[in-house]
Amino acid sequence: MGALIEVVLPVFFVIGFGYLAAYRKWISTPSIDGLMVFSQKFAIPCLLFLAISQLDLTQSFDIRLLASFYIGAVSGFAVGILGARFLFARPWEDCIAIGFCCLFSNSLLLGLPISERAYGEASLAANFSIISIHSPFCYLVGITAMELVRNAGRTRAETARSVLKAMFSNSLIIGIVLGLIFNLSGLPMPDVMSSALELMRRAALPAALFGLGGVLVRYRPEGDLATALFVVAVSLILHPAITLGLGNTLGVPHDTLRNGVVTAAMAPGVNAYLFADMYGKARRVAATALLLGTAFCVVTAWVWLQLLG
Repeated sequence: MGALIEVVLPVFFVIGFGYLAAYRKWISTPSIDGLMVFSQKFAIPCLLFLAISQLDLTQSFDIRLLASFYIGAVSGFAVGILGARFLFARPWEDCIAIGFCCLFSNSLLLGLPISERAYGEASLAANFSIISIHSPFCYLVGITAMELVRNAGRTRAETARSVLKAMFSNSLIIGIVLGLIFNLSGLPMPDVMSSALELMRRAALPAALFGLGGVLVRYRPEGDLATALFVVAVSLILHPAITLGLGNTLGVPHDTLRNGVVTAAMAPGVNAYLFADMYGKARRVAATALLLGTAFCVVTAWVWLQLLG
């Protein structure tokens, strides 16, 4: 119970404050949108840039951890697609969007703060190693699958251009790529620039969590409830279970693996809805899964923390 009170609830209280403020009209919808633009397009890319640029790549990237997490993610993607098609008889484009909801866990806005509160800031190298390729990997998988389904007659070069254009218009990916460039090149960063980025970094997670609460007001659980609950089960149970099982099989150190499992156990991220909205497919499923998954995650995150110790 201590983990629920001390680790999980503070994160969800910030989300709840944002939800209450938007629900009671204490903050306007355009203000919430502006806060999300600030956090998603500016503050969080600064956080990712700083974290990746300062990451010890030789120490932090455990290929066994990444394999465990991403095999779990792709398994969720495949199960989501097949379940949407054969259990719920959805069109193939809807199936890809639903699979993407199962693929894209909220590694940043939920996984990072919960891991930090549970295991301390020193443990976050494992989180950042996952996050550094999370958006590029998931968008590459999701967009490629969707473009192949939507444009079966296009050439490979045309499909590749569509995928790359969609990926590199994402500010999170830009922040990650720039951080890797600075890390690998050893370019010095002026102190004044580091200080400015640090100020942005401090604002990133509180602003994003509060904004996420405000955004959730719009996503009411309506229709497609069975499909949304299926997505939630894959996201909150199947993905972390596969990550834990593979991690133990591959011998990932427990202090590293637990951060990976916590990250895998998070609800679908806002990007899951943005992906569905971008293609105009399964938006109601994505919105409902995002809302229900975030609510259920209060309990399931606590359960996973208890199992992990």
